[in-house]
Amino acid sequence: MVANAIFFTINNQQSTINNQWSIANRRGVIMKKKARAHVIIKGRVQGVFFRVNTARAANRFGVCGWVKNRRDGNVEAVFEGEEDRVNAILEWCNTGDAPARVSNVDLEWEEFTGEYNSFDITY
Repeated sequence: MVANAIFFTINNQQSTINNQWSIANRRGVIMKKKARAHVIIKGRVQGVFFRVNTARAANRFGVCGWVKNRRDGNVEAVFEGEEDRVNAILEWCNTGDAPARVSNVDLEWEEFTGEYNSFDITY
């Protein structure tokens, strides 16, 4: 994979462009930068429907990936999609929905893979 690349699909063919800005294809369709974020969400996030609410928010923002409880009491998630949408779900993760209480979100940006086509709760 290429770092800082834009991934897009035209006619079911995935392509890569080494560019950090939105581009237009031959038909003038804007192709936005893709992003992948891996997060550990800390606080009161288990037993309060945080995973379900995260999945609902991810679907609302149009991102793919997964969310799961960790044995240490935190929640882990991976979000992939258009960069602005990934940033929106990350902002949501900083508060979540009541009665969750988020104390910290550890964020690691990773290379976009495009391996997900939905958002799932995993175990």
